[in-house]
Amino acid sequence: MTPASNVKYTASRAADSKPLEMVARGGFVGYGIVHLIFAWIAVQVAFGGSSQESDQSGALQTLAGNGFGKVLLVLIAIGMVGMAIWQAFEAAIGESGPQDKTAIAERVVSGVRAILYLSLAFYAVNVLRGANSSMAQNQQNKSAGIMAHSGGRWLIGFVGLVVIGVGVGMAVYGWTKKFTKHLNTQEMAPSVRKSTTRLGMAGYIAKGTAYAIAGILVVVAAVTYDADKARGLDAALKTLAGHPWGVWLLALIGLGIAAFGVYCFAQAKYRKV
Repeated sequence: MTPASNVKYTASRAADSKPLEMVARGGFVGYGIVHLIFAWIAVQVAFGGSSQESDQSGALQTLAGNGFGKVLLVLIAIGMVGMAIWQAFEAAIGESGPQDKTAIAERVVSGVRAILYLSLAFYAVNVLRGANSSMAQNQQNKSAGIMAHSGGRWLIGFVGLVVIGVGVGMAVYGWTKKFTKHLNTQEMAPSVRKSTTRLGMAGYIAKGTAYAIAGILVVVAAVTYDADKARGLDAALKTLAGHPWGVWLLALIGLGIAAFGVYCFAQAKYRKV
């Protein structure tokens, strides 16, 4: 066995760890809770004019409001780390089968997911420590710093276009039901398979719409030299809340995000890990 093959074999054995699988599945439960709270904040922003951070960090801050919530934050942080490790293995060794362009793309996506889950774990720990954990504020500060340099506005504009692409891709991913290939659908009863698929569709389309709007605002921030608009999901959802028609779209997005949260609970049981 060559050194490269030996490394891949060792990584595959580590990725097949039962404790890692259990932590990753628990992570989906935590991820679902975060999205349910995120959805509730979005609805409050739509109809109550809430000034709370309307993104995942806002959901984490909401959990920190009481003792039980802090315990949940610890569990969510552990689960996010487990999911990050799992996705890092997926990125490193890939799934079984031919390593074609689709497989390579999946490995890249797994790498991005690993970074996302690790960042959520980082924010959860920061919230527990009482440190500044606003995703929106961090994004705004970084955007302002980049735009202050020569060519920075072009870079921020490019990032906005990428985020728009991610949002559109996420919505298409949900509409075409491609997420079902990652589920053990053969273990589901027909009614469970149908409801899980609908939840996944609604969730991915809602999140994709929110990300696309956030990307548009980032591009606008670059064009108008206004870093206040480069606050990610928080800016996107609050911008919608500022328009009469946007309130109802925001409410629908909130319901879709809630659907994604419930879909995460289904992933905890049926996701191929």
